[in-house]
Amino acid sequence: MASADIKAGDRIVHKAFPPITRHTLALYCGASGDHNPIHVDIDFAKAAGFPDVFAHGMLVMAFLGQALTDAVPPSKLRSFSTRFVAITQLGAKLTCEGTVTELFAEDGERRARLSLTTTDDRGEVKLEGSAIIAL
Repeated sequence: MASADIKAGDRIVHKAFPPITRHTLALYCGASGDHNPIHVDIDFAKAAGFPDVFAHGMLVMAFLGQALTDAVPPSKLRSFSTRFVAITQLGAKLTCEGTVTELFAEDGERRARLSLTTTDDRGEVKLEGSAIIAL
């Protein structure tokens, strides 16, 4: 979609990801340096009152960031923020979406504000956020 054609209500970010696996969590631990056992050790997770390990919040945010930059060149990104809403369980299939909520001008360029969400395959919102992009 050409930037001149973008209007409020347009969904410009949409990406689905495969299920989160134990392997994914282990790889993320190594890549991020976040080795909290709640994300990889089932015995630890159960002792803490959870049924199993669960995804790192920042991993879920990374999926949303990837979906955003797949749809919008990183050079056009002016801001990106998120709020964690719910724990993302092992096996969740995440879908990330972004919809234009506002068009405006700032610093001499046309911009769009996006409302961002990440939901699992049961429709539960895991992450909410926003971004501002240059058009």
